Amino acid sequence: MSTARTADVSPGTRDVHEAKSDPAPGKRPPGRTWRQALRRDWQLYSLAILPLLFFAIFRYLPMIGNVIAFRKFEPGGSVLGEEWVGLRYVRMFLNDPTFWQVFTNTLVLGALTLLFCFPMPIVLALLINEVRHRRLKRFVQSVSYLPHFLSIVVVAGLVIELLSVDGPVNQILRVAGDDPISFLQQPEWFRTIYVSSEMWQTVGWGTILYLAALTTIDDQLYEAARIDGAGRWRQTWHVTLPGIRPTAVTLLILNIGAFMAVGFEKVLLLYNPLTYPTADVISTYLYRMGVVSNNFSYATAIGLFEALIGLTLVLSANLISRRTVGTSLW
Repeated sequence: MSTARTADVSPGTRDVHEAKSDPAPGKRPPGRTWRQALRRDWQLYSLAILPLLFFAIFRYLPMIGNVIAFRKFEPGGSVLGEEWVGLRYVRMFLNDPTFWQVFTNTLVLGALTLLFCFPMPIVLALLINEVRHRRLKRFVQSVSYLPHFLSIVVVAGLVIELLSVDGPVNQILRVAGDDPISFLQQPEWFRTIYVSSEMWQTVGWGTILYLAALTTIDDQLYEAARIDGAGRWRQTWHVTLPGIRPTAVTLLILNIGAFMAVGFEKVLLLYNPLTYPTADVISTYLYRMGVVSNNFSYATAIGLFEALIGLTLVLSANLISRRTVGTSLW
């Protein structure tokens, strides 16, 4: 009887039953929980323990200290401050003309860094990609990568030696018949010096991601473009640049997020009281107010304000990118 009943089932009915029993694609099979997945792949999940601990201890746990922006903190007292003062320190830096000068310097220096240091790796990556001689290509890559591995202290020392009154740059000016220039003592030269040294140190290293993105572009797209009569410029504009656009947009969002965090170490090593009008940025101002002057609550309030601006910039850039380009971090 059972055999006959099985035989009487039509092929269409059997397909329907099999379709109902199979789980939908992309869905977790029934009965499997996160505990079972953790038990099965615990070796892979264990690799995330150390990074999570690092971020929890050194990134998220210190955020508790932001409370002293609203409390009066005294060295040697309570870690979370002595008494609640509300927005006292916020009103202090909002009414401080020095802070707004520092804030303006940060915006200008961050904008110049983004304007010159962001597109240059793309240009250099495109130029390196056009080099067909393998040894020459490797040599250019190695020379452009090398400055990234130098310490910021070494880079600052090189800049100071090159631009000193008796340095090579002023020696060339003397040979040309011009008077030597004290570059590091004149405020109008600081931004040029900072951005130039930043480009020299970071542009080569920034090409790595773009060169990797260039390797993912399908060669058939270039062949189709050549068949349509497109030259090298049109191939670059219509094939290469759209191919690396997701990478470029992602890095642009990250750079905008770090817009306010202009390099503290390099500025601290290169500036001096004579160049404060153009060189002093929020990070160095925080260092002087917090560490040097022991005004930690005031410095924390400014740092919290800077962090909120950075968060707003990242969220805005991500939203604009998702709606205009279709590429975003989340």
